[in-house]
Amino acid sequence: MHPADNELWFLPLGGCGEIGMNMNLYGHQGQWLMVDCGLTFPRKTADGRRPQAPVQMADPAFIADRREQLAGLVITHAHEDHVGAVQYLWPLLRCPVYTNAFTAEILRRKLAEQGLAGQVPITVIDLNGRRPIGPFDVQFLPVTHSIPHVSALMIRTKAGSVFHSSDWKLDANPLVGENFSPLALQQLGDEGIDALVCDSTNANVPGHSESESALYPGLRKAIAEAPGRVVVACFGSNIARLHTLAAVARDSGRYMGLLGRSLVTMQAAARATGLWLDQHPLINPAHLGYLPSHEVLAVATGSQGEPRTALTRLARDDHPDLTLEPGDTVLFSARAIPGNEADIQRLMDQLRDRGIRIITPEMSELPIHASGHPAADELRKLFGWIRPGLLIPVHGEAEHMQANHDLAADCGIHKRLLGQNGDLFMIKPYPGIRRGVVNTGRLGMEKGSLVPVTD
Repeated sequence: MHPADNELWFLPLGGCGEIGMNMNLYGHQGQWLMVDCGLTFPRKTADGRRPQAPVQMADPAFIADRREQLAGLVITHAHEDHVGAVQYLWPLLRCPVYTNAFTAEILRRKLAEQGLAGQVPITVIDLNGRRPIGPFDVQFLPVTHSIPHVSALMIRTKAGSVFHSSDWKLDANPLVGENFSPLALQQLGDEGIDALVCDSTNANVPGHSESESALYPGLRKAIAEAPGRVVVACFGSNIARLHTLAAVARDSGRYMGLLGRSLVTMQAAARATGLWLDQHPLINPAHLGYLPSHEVLAVATGSQGEPRTALTRLARDDHPDLTLEPGDTVLFSARAIPGNEADIQRLMDQLRDRGIRIITPEMSELPIHASGHPAADELRKLFGWIRPGLLIPVHGEAEHMQANHDLAADCGIHKRLLGQNGDLFMIKPYPGIRRGVVNTGRLGMEKGSLVPVTD
């Protein structure tokens, strides 16, 4: 497979027809551009067996066999399903990496853990930067999401152009990081965009996602009214949520500590890149257990019921820094990722059996969680601003991508292509799709080595 000078191709190896392990390729003029290189944490099988490998990623064999044609790897943001596989797969790719400052900080820490410190060429791109990468002219555009410094990409070639949305939402007040610019998106639409490759996660959700700035009242009320210790389970990468919780701790007379390695890493990276406010001090988590119960606010990893996370250890009562007692509260400031419902329910049952109160977003009168992905009204706005000639839904299971496809049809986008990993989407010169062109699969990390994952 060799894209010609007049051809522009899109080839997903991961993240199309599923949520997680994003790995995308764009082909033009005999070369490829990779966008994102992420992980997934697979759930148990239907009969309760654990997956073959606890950490899995898309198999990059297709592009690893052609790495001399790989112009570079662009990472859109620092979520695990977009950046988490780089430290495992870069030795197979050996290409330069381009990303923003916050993501670069996270990536360097991950590479150091694998003994790759200083070996991977990382170029930091400004949030509104633009640069050539091989035959691809890549413009980085800030968008809002549930983590700072997220870039949508405008990819221009001599054959045509693609807007790669990455993960996004329209949050007019994201609290941390740069905002999106409707004017910049409209100007791109005026320029002409041949294809939009678009996040589908919440395409089947009506209305508009909640703003991060709207969560303080609900979180403050729930935490202030709790009689004992409060543990908040949320995604560790949501720096804006941590800012809000730190403000709630200050205003409700509690001390906040972080439980979980990923939370500590994210907060440290935010501080290193100027994204953590000094007026939000944190205490050493080892001190939480010595405070009066009504002064404790812990933020913990494990909102999806993952094993070995801080909240799971708290539920089992084997966390080294904190013990929960009957009457304490666990507040879930997160919603279930599809497929994790059973694990989350087991975790909640374990907590309830110990007399611990549970608060979920569905139970709260005021919002205590905001999704990082666009609901239907936000997708309609984006479609109207950039007016793409073609829509390719990605980043979602089949029902989410179908909803995105149907929504685009209602908005007047006449060309739409629905596919899955391994399908070749031809954008230029003639839109079309070739099914199953590339064999795709998964690799897993087992005892420090990459192994093929079988069903």
